[in-house]
Formats: sequence, structure tokens, C-alpha cells
Amino acid sequence: MELMRAARLHVPSRTLTVEDVPRPAPGPRQVLVRVEAAGVCLSDVHVIDGTLTPAYLRAEAVTLGHEVAGTIAALGPDVTGWTTGQRVVLQAGETRDGRVLTRGIDYDGGWAQYALADVATLFRLPDSIPFEQGAIIPDAVSTPWGAITTTAGVKPAQAVGVWGVGGLGAHAVQLLRAVGAYPIIAVDPAPAARRRALDFGADLALDPADAQLRERILAATGDRALAVALDFAGVPAVREQALTVLAPKGRLVLVGLTDRPLTVTDGTRFSYLQHQILGHYGSEEDAVPQLIALAEGGRLDFSRSITDVLPLDDAAKAVQRLLTKEGDPIRLILRP
Repeated sequence: MELMRAARLHVPSRTLTVEDVPRPAPGPRQVLVRVEAAGVCLSDVHVIDGTLTPAYLRAEAVTLGHEVAGTIAALGPDVTGWTTGQRVVLQAGETRDGRVLTRGIDYDGGWAQYALADVATLFRLPDSIPFEQGAIIPDAVSTPWGAITTTAGVKPAQAVGVWGVGGLGAHAVQLLRAVGAYPIIAVDPAPAARRRALDFGADLALDPADAQLRERILAATGDRALAVALDFAGVPAVREQALTVLAPKGRLVLVGLTDRPLTVTDGTRFSYLQHQILGHYGSEEDAVPQLIALAEGGRLDFSRSITDVLPLDDAAKAVQRLLTKEGDPIRLILRP
């Protein structure tokens, strides 16, 4: 039996260990991918700390990692159209029996030397895109892309606010610029995050504790307020604040995950202004190939997104760095 290294989470105890496990073999419609890069996401942190619990996991332990890029190492029976050695990115999840499952949460993911993938979740990664940058496209880029283009339906010249400029929020700013939103207003309590927002294309970056925040947003939008507010922080206070600066018929899109209750303090104002609150998770199946094409064509640049690359055995260190924001990471990458 061939073994491989994998970062495994024992869910009942929330214990993360890097250990030797059997290397999987691809079944029908599956390929085995040699992992070259795997992103570390705040969702991984929340699974480890217990904020999130796998809904469909059939075992007590799971290999984490839903942002994965690598090369095809082996093909399962009846797999056509793919060859060993091809560079690929894996979709962050798949649909089974009508259920949307997340890689690295509901089934084994890519914090390992090898990962299994259904052929329907494979996308070709051009040579011009490094593995580290390709790996983060599923989720770190595709989730805000879906929130902006599908759930929020942002149109050119619409004013948009981004609360939380971490791994997803920073890409949201970049993507909003790409679709023509204006002005783009970022809100984050961390000075480093606000500087990052401006570097990625925000027109204005504000501290949520600023007593003049509403007035500054109205001034920046010509008194229009925001057509869309995107919550990437997953914090109740953020949602309350965002609702106060929405234009009539404005949309608040909840991207950041939290187990805290959702409340609307002023229900009359909410109804009178016909505000909407929309939940968002993941992205449509065509998001990843769209983003790969835009990156290959030079429309998007993810080179600034990779803060550091660490060996797989340092998975726990990467999680801790993301949790404490040591070094102000956008995305940390594990390399098996």
C-alpha cells in the first residue's frame, strides 16, 4: 500500500495532524491529482475551531483544503479527454445526489500530496498561471466573483461597499474594478487591510469606527448611498452598519459565514426603502473557467495575492497565521 502525507482534521476533537495515510486510487470518472499548491482559507480555520461543522461528512476525520491545483497523476476507468501530466485546478466542491458538497469539508480535500477529483470538477490551468495563483481561484476569487456578478448583479457605475478586506474581500475589490463598479468603498478596522484595499483598486477605504462613515459614503456617492453592500466579515455589527448606508432598493449580500443570528434593527425603514438581504455561498460552475480565462488574458492579476508558501507539515502554523493575521496575509499556500 502506497502512503502519502495529508493534513487531517479529527472533527469530534477538532484536532489537526499531518500524518501518513493510504494514497487513494481513482475510480470511475475520477482522476488522481498530484497536489502542487493548496490554499489556506478562513473557512478552514472555522472548521478547525468548531464554528463550522461538516454537514455531509461520513467519517470522523477529513483531509482539509478546498483550493487545489496540481497535475494529473492517474486516470480512473473510462476517463477520456484528459491525460497524465496535465496542469489542472479543482472546483471547490461537487454535487452528489442533489447535495452540494464542499471539498475538504464534506469529503477529502487537497492538504495532501494527492487528491481525488471527479472529472466534472477539473479545469485546465494554462502554463502562464503559476500553481499557487491557480489554486486560489476556486473560492478566494470565485466566491466574490459569484457574489458580485450573480447574487448582487452589480452593474457598471453602481456604488458598492466591501466590508472586510481579507482573502475574499481583497479580491472582491479587484473584481468590482474589473466589472466597472464606481465608487468602490472598502470598510475594515485594520489599517493594513485598508491600505490593501486601495492597492487593489478601492476608491475609498474607511474605518468602521469612523463616526463620519455614513457622511463620507454619501459624499463619495453623490448622496446616492450604496447600491450594493458586500459583507465578507460575517459579523452582525457589519450587517447593521451596512444597512444604514444602502440606497433605496439596495442589496446587502452576506458572504462571510457566521452562526450568529441575523437581525434588522429598524424593520420599518428596511421595508420602506425596499432593501434586500441575500445569502451567498460559493459560485456557479462556470466561474472558475471564466476567471482562469481572464487571468490568462491579462485582465486579472493574482500575483499580489500569495502572501507566503509553506510546506504541508506546517499546516497548523499556516492556520495560526491566518487566525492571528500575522503578516497581514491575503492567501497562504501549502505545498506538499
